Amino acid sequence: MPPLRDSRAVLDERICRLICPIASAMVGVCLTGIGLLHLGVAIGRRASFADDLLAVDSLLFLVATLTSYVALRGGASRRLHLMEQFADASFITAMLLLTAACFVITYALSA
Repeated sequence: MPPLRDSRAVLDERICRLICPIASAMVGVCLTGIGLLHLGVAIGRRASFADDLLAVDSLLFLVATLTSYVALRGGASRRLHLMEQFADASFITAMLLLTAACFVITYALSA
């Protein structure tokens, strides 16, 4: 049976391998949303702060992507765990902010 420390490192690496591509794809989702909102403003709809939320959200997804990438590059086990936790926290925060932006887009723009 492998030591607990090695199994935690493998588990953290798998989490980072999931966060990195998903978070980078979500940056594209946020940028697409910003583009669509600006297109709506250009054709006469009123502006909202949903595009600002999406811009901040894309930065959080970028932070999650970069920190998970740095964690995957290796190094000290302590740094791996710290970077993985930071990537995880920023990814979850960004997903919550994306959900809030969706509510703003749905309810503020339809009113």
